Amino acid sequence: MGNIIHDAEYYIVEAQNRQKWKEQDKRVAEKLDDSTAGRRPNIIHFMWDDQPFGAVGIPAMQDYRGYSTPNLNKQAEEGVIFTRMYTEPSCTPTRSAALTGQLARRTGVYEVGFGVEYVGFPEDTTTIGDVMRCGNYTTGFFGKAHVGDMSSSYLHKRGFDEAFVSVYNQVSSVWNPIEERQNKVIGLNPSVLAKENYTMDKTFVPGWDDRWVFFYEGNVTDGKTREWCGTSRACYDAFDEEAKNRAFKFIRRAVEEDKPFYVAWWPLLMDLGSNSPNKTFESVQRGMVGEGYENFLDPAFGELMDLLEELNVKNNTLVVSMSDNGPMTHNPPPGMGMGEGVFRGGKGDFLEGGVRVSAQASWPDVIPPGSRAHDMIHVTDLYTTFAKLGGGSALDCIPTDRIIDGIDQTALLVEGDSNGRRDHVFIYVGPELGASVKNQYKMHWRSSDPLQAASGITSVFELYNDPREVSPMVVEGLHFKEPFKRMRARHDLWIEKYPHAKTNKGPAFTDIENAREETRELTSNAPVDLGDLPFDVNAFKTYELPFDASGARDGM
Repeated sequence: MGNIIHDAEYYIVEAQNRQKWKEQDKRVAEKLDDSTAGRRPNIIHFMWDDQPFGAVGIPAMQDYRGYSTPNLNKQAEEGVIFTRMYTEPSCTPTRSAALTGQLARRTGVYEVGFGVEYVGFPEDTTTIGDVMRCGNYTTGFFGKAHVGDMSSSYLHKRGFDEAFVSVYNQVSSVWNPIEERQNKVIGLNPSVLAKENYTMDKTFVPGWDDRWVFFYEGNVTDGKTREWCGTSRACYDAFDEEAKNRAFKFIRRAVEEDKPFYVAWWPLLMDLGSNSPNKTFESVQRGMVGEGYENFLDPAFGELMDLLEELNVKNNTLVVSMSDNGPMTHNPPPGMGMGEGVFRGGKGDFLEGGVRVSAQASWPDVIPPGSRAHDMIHVTDLYTTFAKLGGGSALDCIPTDRIIDGIDQTALLVEGDSNGRRDHVFIYVGPELGASVKNQYKMHWRSSDPLQAASGITSVFELYNDPREVSPMVVEGLHFKEPFKRMRARHDLWIEKYPHAKTNKGPAFTDIENAREETRELTSNAPVDLGDLPFDVNAFKTYELPFDASGARDGM
C-alpha cells in the first residue's frame, strides 16, 4: 500500500502474492464502483468489552449462556461473521491498536490503566480520526477510550471532531462512597471509613476522595475539554445512554449536511457495582453480561440500525461490531456472567480465548447476506481498511515513519472468504511477545515452564485440531521450531529499525476548562516535594516518574 511501512512478515507474503493482489485490487475497485455508484461509505465501529467468539451473531452459542441479542444476530444474518478476528489481550491495548493501526506495544500505550495513570498518546500519534478527517469525513467518538489520562489522549485533540469519552473502564463504577461502604472497593474513599492513625503517605493513592476525572467532552471547533457530570455512581449510570444519544445526533447531523461520517461507538455496557434491589432480570443468565446485552447493548444497536434506515443510509454504511478482547475469566466479580467460549483463556491471555473475539460486519450494498470469512484479520486492519475506503487523501495521511500493523482487508469485505491478506499475528502481553500465529499454527513464547518456552520443543499448537491449546505438538511438529524462530527474528529486526515509542508520561487531567479544585490539586503538583528527596529520582530507569524531577514544586 504505497509508502506505508508494514511489519517484516507482511512483505514475505506480499512478495508471493503481488500480481494476484494487483489484479484483485482492480477487480475490487470495479465492484465497489458498480455497487456504490462511486459513493464513499459511512463507517461505524461498534465495540464493547470482554466477550469471546460466538457471544453474538450465533444464536445457538447464546442459548447455552442464557441470553439473546436478536438485533446483533440479525446483523450477522445480513452481513459477514469473521471467525478469526484477533485483538490484543485486554481493553487498553486493543483500543490503542484500533485507534492507531499499530500493535499497542509500538505506541507505548499498552497496559491497562487505572486512575491515576499519568500516561497518554505521544503527540505525533495519528489516529483513525485523523486519517478519516484527512479524507474529508466528519469523525465522532462516543464511549470508552481507556487510552490514558493525559491531555495528549483527549480524542478531540487526536482527530475526532466530537468526542464524549470515558477515561477509564467499568471498574470506575465502584469508585464511589456507596460501593466503599459495601466493600466493593477498598481503601479508596477515606471519608466514609473509620478514622485510623497509621497512614503516613497521603499520596500513595493519588485519587483518594474524588479528585480524578471519569468523563470528558470536547470538540474540534473550540478545542476545549470539559469534565462531564462528575464521578458519582449516577454519572456512571447515565453515561452509556448519553453516549448513544450523542452518537445518534452526530450521525443525523452528518447526513443532513451530506457529509460521510466515521463513528467509533464503544459502550461501557455494564457496571460492577450494586444493583437496584428492585431490579427485574431480562435474561435467563441473570449475570451482568446477559443483563447488559438485553437491557442496553442489543436494543441500542437495534435503534442504530433503525436510524440508518430512517436516514436512508443503511445500504451505504459499513458497520463493524465486535468485542475488544476475551472474557474476564480470572477472578471476575460475583454475578458477572463471564465464561470461556470455545477457546481456552480470557482477558489478559495470549491464548485464543483472550484475543479471538466475536466480530461481524454489514454493508448491504457490498457484503452478501449470510457470509462467513475464516481469513485471519486483526483489529489493526480496520485502521488501514477504513482509510482505503475513505479515499486517497485518507491513505496519504497514514504515517510513513513507523510500522503500521494494519493490513488493507478491503478485498475480504468485497470478495468474501479466502480473499484476506493476513496469515499471521503477533500477540503481546504487556511489553513482552507472548505468542505468534502463522496460518493455523501457533507458537507460545512464554510458558509456565520457561525452559520449554525458550527451546520451543513443546510450545507449538495446531489450532484446527487443538483450539484450546492444551496438547502441544512434539514429534509431529518439531519442524515448526525453526520457521517460528525465523519469523520472530524478522519481527525483532524490524523493531530495531523502527523502535517502539516510549511510554509518554506526564501530569493527568490538565487543560480541562471546568476542572474542579480537587482535580487541579492532583494535576498541578508532584505528589511529594521532589527537591527535598536525598536521591535523584531520574536514576530509576525501570519506572519513569510522570513529573518534572528537577527541583521543588513551584511556590514551595
